[in-house]
Amino acid sequence: MKPLIGIMMRCDQNENETSMQYVFESVRTSIIKAGGEPFLLTPVQKIDYFKTKHIDYPMLTEEEKGTIEFWLDCIHGLFIPGGDKFTEYDRYVLKRAIEKKIPTLAVCLGMQLMSVYDEKVELLDVKDTSLHKAPDKKYAHKVKIKKDSRLYQIIEKEEIEVNSLHRKCGSPNHIYKITATSPDGVIEALEYPGDTFHIGVQWHPEKMYDYDIYAQKLMDEFIIESSFRKSKLDNLRKESFKVKIEDVV
Repeated sequence: MKPLIGIMMRCDQNENETSMQYVFESVRTSIIKAGGEPFLLTPVQKIDYFKTKHIDYPMLTEEEKGTIEFWLDCIHGLFIPGGDKFTEYDRYVLKRAIEKKIPTLAVCLGMQLMSVYDEKVELLDVKDTSLHKAPDKKYAHKVKIKKDSRLYQIIEKEEIEVNSLHRKCGSPNHIYKITATSPDGVIEALEYPGDTFHIGVQWHPEKMYDYDIYAQKLMDEFIIESSFRKSKLDNLRKESFKVKIEDVV
């Protein structure tokens, strides 16, 4: 069985102003092409995520946290996609993914969530929107990757071209390491220290999977790391099952 990749859904509304949760087709298909099995993670709170303001989001209940814990124990990798807003739900999932050492790949808004993880910093406005808001371009600008990073180990190149579609950008914090920047200084990649695959990028490798080798490398490595987690969990469950059988016998 392929590694199960949890995809956090995003909120929006359709042309009838009906709230909805969605996942981009490029996210779903790129994960399948890279060798993973998509599994959608819906928000757990009984609120309208699109129409509720950030300041009005309630804290998660213990029951809601329990649902999230169950999902995270089932998946082998976590994909945090782009979108327009994140919530306490997103923050909690990211926190627990770090603590459970779940391989995590975050893009665009997902990387921005990482940048404000300690809640003491806020997102910044992009100064040159023409450089970063280019939805129809295969490549919008270059990014420079630090050589002492996991991202560089995967990409094996100091400078690559990426697509871009965002108005906000991440802020430096004392938890995540900045591993790539654009020519105008915008943070383009973050990594959480440690051995677990835990990378955020401002661009969209899932949209570039069919035509860019470096996007393929990043997505493929994410799935490989998720497969390693699957193997470890499968072995632990087998051992636990054997112990239970022996106790019965």
